[in-house]
Amino acid sequence: MVFSSHLFLFYFLPVSLALYYLLPMRGRNLLLTLLSYLFYGWSNPLFTLLMFFSTVVDYICGWVIGGTTPAVSQKTRKTALFVSIITNLSLLGVFKYSHFALENYNILLTATGIEGMGIETGFRFILPLGISFYTFQSMSYSIDVYRGEAGYQKNFIDFSCYVSMFPQLVAGPIIRFQEVANQLAVRTHTIEKFSRGVAFFCLGMAKKVLLANGCGKIADVMFSAGSTHLFDSWYGAMAYAFQIYFDFSGYSDMAIGLGLMFGFVFPKNFSSPYKSASITEFWRRWHISLSTWLREYLYFPLGGNRKGRGRTAANLLIVMFLGGLWHGASWNFIIWGLLHGSLLGLERSMGRRSLYFKLRRPFRIAVTFMLVLVAWVFFRAETLPAALNYLGSMFGMVAVPETSLLVRGIVYQPYFLLVMTISSIVVWAGPQSWDWTRTLTFSKSIVIASLMALSIVLLTLQSYNPFIYFNF
Repeated sequence: MVFSSHLFLFYFLPVSLALYYLLPMRGRNLLLTLLSYLFYGWSNPLFTLLMFFSTVVDYICGWVIGGTTPAVSQKTRKTALFVSIITNLSLLGVFKYSHFALENYNILLTATGIEGMGIETGFRFILPLGISFYTFQSMSYSIDVYRGEAGYQKNFIDFSCYVSMFPQLVAGPIIRFQEVANQLAVRTHTIEKFSRGVAFFCLGMAKKVLLANGCGKIADVMFSAGSTHLFDSWYGAMAYAFQIYFDFSGYSDMAIGLGLMFGFVFPKNFSSPYKSASITEFWRRWHISLSTWLREYLYFPLGGNRKGRGRTAANLLIVMFLGGLWHGASWNFIIWGLLHGSLLGLERSMGRRSLYFKLRRPFRIAVTFMLVLVAWVFFRAETLPAALNYLGSMFGMVAVPETSLLVRGIVYQPYFLLVMTISSIVVWAGPQSWDWTRTLTFSKSIVIASLMALSIVLLTLQSYNPFIYFNF
């Protein structure tokens, strides 16, 4: 089930809200948990078993780490933490990376001439929706309890609600337990909070339906066209950059909005990332919850920036390598992560002495955006050869067939040009949803209602287009 569907908008959400507000506070977390399992298991009920297993393991581990008597040894607490981490990483490893690992193992054996030792299997695991998100979220609970940064949760229903909460279950933002621990016990419900939640949801829907889907059609055409002219290739890469931003930030807006409707305040996940004047700044603004997770649970434990520039650069490369791998079992994602890690390390090593940082901010924003576009090619392309071919088109290094001119007749239609123009305005001149919804006036309400009405109309005309981050 996806937010941008008639099933969710006209059936699941209204019924969920009605049941929620009819129940007393004591039963609401249980209701949210049951609704979340229904939401998550709608396409494949078996997926709920994995999430329940992860929830049970981390609940027990959290109880052992934080809820036992002082007589329990530190070794036992470390063992419980180890069990939590290994269990969650094993779920990810089996369901997300096993086929990738076997495939590359066989390729390596073939390259070394000992293919007789290869492992052949026709079996392949289906990737459960959102497994990368809820395993990270559940695992961070055990780590925070071990560090003393969060108390353990005695109530299993409340903990299950935290892990499974449907607004942010399948595509984030990644919520740390300490951010909602108090809200699980006590939270306020006000007209202002609910209204802001509705506004967030409507704006997120508009981003997804009105902008992301249109930009996505351009990107699909360009990335499937093979070799194209230089300008056209950059246009396609920009379309994908807009698509993934509006798609994911739109989902985050909807998740934050739904959270507010149910009384929860989730953290901000995007802060106009394409206004960044460096790659370092970009990662402070893009997918903030993932950046925070990687920083707290990988970068700092590796030593952060406390052991010299060389070690800092290496730490950044390791973290972004794992961040790329987290997005998917593909060399393209790994290269995407390594590119960002290399740029982050280079910025940290060169500091403010480089020519890059001597440019005026508008020029640095332009350069940063171009670097991000180049990296996005690996993120979007289906294969590594396809990514390299597309990059060759972007830099005029491949032969372009005359048939590529036919692509222009598709991607430069007035509708697509309008979508790209509006997207550019919103990206670089528009206000952030987080700030714009703080105060809701009558005129803002009219704009929000109009955007939502238009989005619903277009939903009936557009083909099915799920959120990109559902794949991760």
